[in-house]
Amino acid sequence: MLTITRKLEFDAGHRIPDHKSQCRNLHGHRYTLEITLVGKVIDVEGSSDNGMIMDFSDIKTLAKAHLVDLWDHAFLVYEKDAPVRAFLESLPGHKTVVISRIPTVENLAQTAFDILNAAYQDHYGTGLRLQKLVLHETPNCWAEITAD
Repeated sequence: MLTITRKLEFDAGHRIPDHKSQCRNLHGHRYTLEITLVGKVIDVEGSSDNGMIMDFSDIKTLAKAHLVDLWDHAFLVYEKDAPVRAFLESLPGHKTVVISRIPTVENLAQTAFDILNAAYQDHYGTGLRLQKLVLHETPNCWAEITAD
């Protein structure tokens, strides 16, 4: 199986409301996102993408449009974290993303996978699909999701 991977980075804040330690406080991370795609190599003479599964710049463009630009410099807040949601809503123009899961790296990775899987799904008619997503919360801690 031939795969390609594109790495992107973004900054975002979050908190884990019921965490026993420091993560219950408002804080942020420099996230690193690795997107691994699988598909057939394009074989169309004269095409800009000839010989590629997908152009790396197109991977970046789709990831930014569907996820990275939305999450970058935003606060990722759990929908049931009422005190923080109320606080963030009191800040005019604050960039807040409300998510349905507690924003652990595992849940953020699953959310990102769900969003990007739909964005890349057979984009070129070559069986293109998201094979794996890795989300680094820190250089030493990350979650990985691989398609079933």
